Amino acid sequence: MDRDYAEPLDVPALASAALMSAGHFSRSFRAAYGETPYSYLMTRRIERAKALLRRGDMSVTDVCMAVGCTSLGSFSSRFTELVGESPSAYRARVHDEGTAVPACVAKIHTRPVRNGEAPA
Repeated sequence: MDRDYAEPLDVPALASAALMSAGHFSRSFRAAYGETPYSYLMTRRIERAKALLRRGDMSVTDVCMAVGCTSLGSFSSRFTELVGESPSAYRARVHDEGTAVPACVAKIHTRPVRNGEAPA
């Protein structure tokens, strides 16, 4: 899921590859990662969307489609829920403070945080 975040989520196919039923896979995934496969995938998509929006050369709609979301409304709602501001507001904000930081470090500090999670 980390590599193929832009592809549609197919829990039955993932479960089959893990030799589990879809229900057991989803429960096991949640126990291991603390969130459902769909939530995990959306977090990865929002992480990537934040990076694309910081560049500033793509529209919010283009970013939405580039990260594998098919509904701009759902993407914007989830982005706002996880990041605390709309994709448009995030894109418009100045992001110079992290230009000298390596991408791997920036990813840790810009990871979307769900309600109830402690930031890294």
